[in-house]
Amino acid sequence: MPDPPPATGTEDDPTPATAAPILPGKWPGKWWWPALCAMALAFGAWGLWTTLMPAGVVPAGNNVSPASVEALRQQVATLSRSDQISRNANLDLQGTLAERDEEIAGLRADVAFYERFVGATGQRRGLTVHELQLQVQPQNDQAWQFTATLTQNLNRGAVSSGQVTLSVEGTRDGKLQKLAWSDLRQQANAPGVPYSFKYFEEVAGDLILPSGFKPLRVTARLVPKDGAAVEQSFAWAEVTRAPVPRGDAARTDAPHSDATPRSAPGA
Repeated sequence: MPDPPPATGTEDDPTPATAAPILPGKWPGKWWWPALCAMALAFGAWGLWTTLMPAGVVPAGNNVSPASVEALRQQVATLSRSDQISRNANLDLQGTLAERDEEIAGLRADVAFYERFVGATGQRRGLTVHELQLQVQPQNDQAWQFTATLTQNLNRGAVSSGQVTLSVEGTRDGKLQKLAWSDLRQQANAPGVPYSFKYFEEVAGDLILPSGFKPLRVTARLVPKDGAAVEQSFAWAEVTRAPVPRGDAARTDAPHSDATPRSAPGA
């Protein structure tokens, strides 16, 4: 038969039950919590000291020497510098490639430009202003330099010569006004810019706009020695826009004067 349960005290036997004995190897409950808190504080203090330890101080028991740490730092600095140099070189290379792409695009535009006049399939056209560009002078915002590219391939091999003049339409004091070539040159009966070429030529000149004048449109007038005059109009915003870069064959290394227009090779 099983043993009867321990006595817990009844009305007939008021003797209290005996407390359970403390097993060997276990702490009393009142000492266990303070000991755990002390261990946690000690571990936290050690971690804080390790984190805030001055640079170059190696804790006891660590096999890494201060010399090794300094060598690693020097290596990191060298690698960082090498990476920066590589980045700069990459940026320079990208810039160079962009310039080469721009030059190639300009050369292709030149080839297409030349084929238009000397190619077997080029469209025949008479005297015309292929392109007109105006650029303000840095020392005077009323002074402008114009560059006009004149072309013709209707009569191949024949020399086309004459003069080119400009006129500008705009507003001044709220009124429409048209400035003739003599007004733009500030000279009565000013002669036009001469041209003479077989296929194309680039001519240049200067003009002055009066104060308070707001240009809207510019007209180029070509007056050949033989034949009727040709006029072409361009919006001012169009001719003052930055020109598309072209190849060396179409570039001007120095500003051309009125007396030294640039012609195609062999003209």
